[in-house]
Amino acid sequence: MPVVVHTRAELAGARAALTGTVAVVMTMGALHEGHETLLRAARDRADQVIVTVFVNPLQFGPNEDFDRYPRTLDVDLEVCRRAGADLVFAPSVADMYPGGEPAVRVDPGPLGTDLEGLSRPGFFHGVLTVVLKLLQLTRPDLAFFGEKDYQQLTLVRRMCRDLDVPVEVVGVPTVREPDGLALSSRNRYLSAVERTVALGLSRALRAGAEAAEAGRDAGAVLAAAHASFGAGGPGARLDYLVLTDPDLEPGPVRGPARLLVAAWVGDTRLIDNAPIRLDPAH
Repeated sequence: MPVVVHTRAELAGARAALTGTVAVVMTMGALHEGHETLLRAARDRADQVIVTVFVNPLQFGPNEDFDRYPRTLDVDLEVCRRAGADLVFAPSVADMYPGGEPAVRVDPGPLGTDLEGLSRPGFFHGVLTVVLKLLQLTRPDLAFFGEKDYQQLTLVRRMCRDLDVPVEVVGVPTVREPDGLALSSRNRYLSAVERTVALGLSRALRAGAEAAEAGRDAGAVLAAAHASFGAGGPGARLDYLVLTDPDLEPGPVRGPARLLVAAWVGDTRLIDNAPIRLDPAH
């Protein structure tokens, strides 16, 4: 089993004993195959792998699922063991925020108020604040994040670049079920019927990708994705479905692009995205 620590002091002592290249994988627990893929990617590139398990209250809104978010540390530790993690840091809220909620937080800039930030005000302030704190505490050479949370990955990269955080941020492709559903800790909230409805997200992405492969322009690609999502019938409430450049910058999209979708299925909000390539001639 990996070494498990719960306090800053324990982490500092365990971190000091690590040698060679160190990678970190930050999680909120409820680990699944997608997290295990992140851990294995880290294991392939680093001599030592740290996993953080912390359900961060700063990134949950007043009507979101902080209290019911699954806490499964014993199961998570088995996943960490299986994937070859060396050190697990599982702090309490009091240990992460000893002075209470921090008065100073990382400002994500304009991108932090769009897409996920528009639907979840303050979300990325909470995400980037805890990520920066965990980078300071774990002092890794590499940090691995899943592409399923693509806007988060993009903002973490920008934060590290803009604030001169000496870490390489590595994105790992989304892991999916055989039917295309992106793996997520929130999938466990879905009923059998809702899980079928949730396939509308990946189906829309697939339709957009197929339109791009056929040489369609950006407008037609987005229209194909919307049509596919709507063809699934009632049951899912679309939040957003957008086509943007890989860095989520505003303006015309040509060449490499990203298609992103968010929707409510019952009481569960799901997100997904996929890379596509538009014909530069359009």
